[in-house]
Amino acid sequence: MSHWADAAPDDEYAEQSFVRPYTITQGRTTSARDDLTLITVLTTVDAPGEEPPARGLQPEHRLILQQCRTPVALAEVAAGLNLPVAVTKILVSDLITLGRVTARAPLAVAAGQGLDMTLLQAVKDGLLRL
Repeated sequence: MSHWADAAPDDEYAEQSFVRPYTITQGRTTSARDDLTLITVLTTVDAPGEEPPARGLQPEHRLILQQCRTPVALAEVAAGLNLPVAVTKILVSDLITLGRVTARAPLAVAAGQGLDMTLLQAVKDGLLRL
């Protein structure tokens, strides 16, 4: 599926309805949360086999819930939805507010760890041996 902005009126996708991001976000242009970044890891709160009711959710919200059954970065979710990151942040923020998704920083960032120079040196040595 191509991006909504890429479709021309005479395009083969003209029969599909393309909804502008402004409509998807109900007119909101910024996320209620300022802690969401491209590398924020998202996971659904529900158990994998459990399907809670999706009443009141937009189709994009449902797609996010499907993608987040396993931990996934916000950037990957935006790419999977084929929507701008800013729009995805708003939708993810909605799901966090509803308690359907959790967001956390990547483990290395969350633990406050810097670069592991030993690991980087081992990778460099391994590449040099090739």
